[in-house]
Amino acid sequence: MSEQVIVGTVGRAHGLRGQVTVRPRTDSVEQRFATGAVVTTQERALTVTGHSWLNGVLLVSFDQVGDRTSAEALRGAELWAEGIAEPTEPDEYADLALIGSSVVAPDGTALGSLVAVQHNPAQDLLVVRTASGDRLVPFVEALVPDVDLGARRIVVNPIPGLLSEVEDAD
Repeated sequence: MSEQVIVGTVGRAHGLRGQVTVRPRTDSVEQRFATGAVVTTQERALTVTGHSWLNGVLLVSFDQVGDRTSAEALRGAELWAEGIAEPTEPDEYADLALIGSSVVAPDGTALGSLVAVQHNPAQDLLVVRTASGDRLVPFVEALVPDVDLGARRIVVNPIPGLLSEVEDAD
């Protein structure tokens, strides 16, 4: 099954000719950012004209972005591409397969729903929408012991303060 998968997030502009830094969110950087590859943002499609690495930072240039002002306007944009969102490891999940799942406690009590996944350098965070607002849950086995993609259900151990406010002891 083919679907849109996230491949990177645009950082700051680099130089005057429209290059941008990109935080890759794919293991296939050479393929996803090859000359001629097409990625999309919420607003438009962008054609890659080249990429390079500078001190461990991915620099990408696009056909539709020719100056620093245009590059700065892309800052923070998520880059998506056509692909097969299959996990590469047994305990990895595609974001799109998780988003929309119900979040429940181990006893089955409804806690909320998963609205997004944030990929941070230390660990991934699940964004769970609860009655009291969006909460971030570290995607680690101690807090998320079970993910059932078929049932679209994620079990979260609701430790105090994770999904609700905790009263001060004062």
